[in-house]
Amino acid sequence: MSTSQPRRLLIATLAALSLGAVALQATAQSVADIKKKGELTVGMLVDFPPYGTLNSANQPDGYDADVAKLLAKELGVKVNIVPVTGPNRIPFLLTNKVDLLVASLAVTPERAKQVQFSKPYAAATIVVYGSTKAAIKSAADLKAFRIGVARASTQDISLTAAAPAGTEIRRFDDDASAMQALMSGQVDAIGCSTTVAAQIAQRAGNAFENKFVLRQQQMAVAMRPGQEELLKTVDAFIDKNRGGELNTLYKKWLGTDFPVMTAN
Repeated sequence: MSTSQPRRLLIATLAALSLGAVALQATAQSVADIKKKGELTVGMLVDFPPYGTLNSANQPDGYDADVAKLLAKELGVKVNIVPVTGPNRIPFLLTNKVDLLVASLAVTPERAKQVQFSKPYAAATIVVYGSTKAAIKSAADLKAFRIGVARASTQDISLTAAAPAGTEIRRFDDDASAMQALMSGQVDAIGCSTTVAAQIAQRAGNAFENKFVLRQQQMAVAMRPGQEELLKTVDAFIDKNRGGELNTLYKKWLGTDFPVMTAN
């Protein structure tokens, strides 16, 4: 080995360590960083009303949008809402495309290995919802039917875990696509939230019904691991507003009081 080789090795090692430090700094974003930037970039679903939707001006709206706006207001910064999908919302967060997610993201042990969750700011019930002609009373009955679900969603996880081996599960890009598949007869039932089921009922009358509950889920704001200061700030925001502004927003969009929930 020449004398220059150890030197090149040392330089390469230091460069790698330096890049690692930069990466850590990039992912360890603080509240001060957000305030300095003057903007909170939030990832949000826009196909999951009343939590996330688009208004008549094609702008993000819904409960999640209002929560994001309220959080940004308390931080004293502008809000920039970035539409995400069920499959890409966590990748968007982990690759620094957004500061955090207010994206109807249910708290699960699997997701908690990837992201850091705040205290819950919303809740939803996931059901199997299908044609009144489909004789589905429990998970055991699913094997005889075509069941749709939004890919990589909590309902996908819950349905996959509950369905017997051999069940035909058709996965779609989002809830809107799964909903359309049900209404057009491509599937006999879907796994969805009760809010999605209510939308279908408004359009299709009594053609469909709740079959059974898959799970109750709590939804939380998601951050990258290691953002302890940001986590404390978001948790304090939820604690402060649970009985006030968040309750007002919950009534506005979901027609009921903010639910009683325990921290995850």
